[in-house]
Amino acid sequence: QVQLVESGGGLVQAGGSLRLSCAASGSIFSINAMAWYRQAPGRQRELVARITSDGNTNYADSVKGRFTISRDNAKNTVYLQMNSLKPEDTAVYYCNAEVWNYDVARYLGLWGQGTLVTVSS
Repeated sequence: QVQLVESGGGLVQAGGSLRLSCAASGSIFSINAMAWYRQAPGRQRELVARITSDGNTNYADSVKGRFTISRDNAKNTVYLQMNSLKPEDTAVYYCNAEVWNYDVARYLGLWGQGTLVTVSS
């Protein structure tokens, strides 16, 4: 019913920038927090950045000062601006949104399909 679709991934040289987008579509009653996670080959999925419904943010230490998360509530979209990219940022980036679920009367995390970011050295 509700889907998250990421876009904006690709290949970039170290020091470059990319902007990821994630748009929620379908029958949406409410979205609470939204976040970006990433998973590199052989690594566990990790939280990169999170933004609450009122705009409060937090970041992984590894991306502080380089990445910026933002959202457009009218468009049900979250963005991740990635600057000064490093090879260690290479990963599949996943969007997550806490979407109201009527069946359980709670906000539940919903995942996008992922978008690949590759940073060359």
